[in-house]
Amino acid sequence: MDVQHLTKIAIKAALAAGEIIQKAIQEDVIVVHKEGGNTIASQVVTKVDLACEQTILKHLKPTCKRFDIGLLSEESKDDGSRFKKDFFWCIDPLDGTLAFVNKYPGFSVAIALVDKNGIAQIGVVYDPSTKNLYTAIKNKGAFKNGQPWKVTSNNQYLTYVTDKKLLETPNKTKIQALLDDKISSLKLSNFKEIAGSGAVLNAILVVENAPALFLKLPKKEKGGGSLWDFAATSCIFNELGLRASTFNGSELNLNPKKTSFMNTEGIYFST
Repeated sequence: MDVQHLTKIAIKAALAAGEIIQKAIQEDVIVVHKEGGNTIASQVVTKVDLACEQTILKHLKPTCKRFDIGLLSEESKDDGSRFKKDFFWCIDPLDGTLAFVNKYPGFSVAIALVDKNGIAQIGVVYDPSTKNLYTAIKNKGAFKNGQPWKVTSNNQYLTYVTDKKLLETPNKTKIQALLDDKISSLKLSNFKEIAGSGAVLNAILVVENAPALFLKLPKKEKGGGSLWDFAATSCIFNELGLRASTFNGSELNLNPKKTSFMNTEGIYFST
């Protein structure tokens, strides 16, 4: 399988979806609700999400037939093809829909190619607000706007990246303790918070604001993000030599049998 060729197609698909988002950002957006997890973020969808998915699928579906690739996309029913094929596309047409609706630049497009063992082989993320393109191929490195991407760590504080502000988080005491431990181990002074983006850009912001972390604690309720929220960025993190794991440090399984949610395992992305 020509992963370079497939990466180019995924990039074209992400950029095409990004154009739709850029044109729609100034418009009033009608929000409808769908079946999802126990959070508002997992239940909202707009016509822009659906238009982005349609455009991405126009680019990717021909590869599914040619290379026998399965498909998993946020706004479509899981058809189980990810269990039958050696690889499947894992797509988030518009991650951070709430940010998009609120006109906050925390949304993005994410496309990954994942193998049947749940390991991302390709990761593509496009940020329509900054027009930055982030890509990675397993064992071939990570890139930002076509150039090799390296982590720089100049801050003397820890950056805590989160969708919800710490003070508004039910488990804020536990998270605060985790932040304190991280600050102590890195011999930093304090932490600063970046809140409000979707999961995909949250992971990117961890790299852009090192030393930093983004986490979700394990929980019983459905949610905690889904496979498409972490597939592309896990590939990018792996190629940067950074931690992208479950909360307890196990390798992310991006092709579990019983669910597409990550709530039982939680996540931990850090520099």
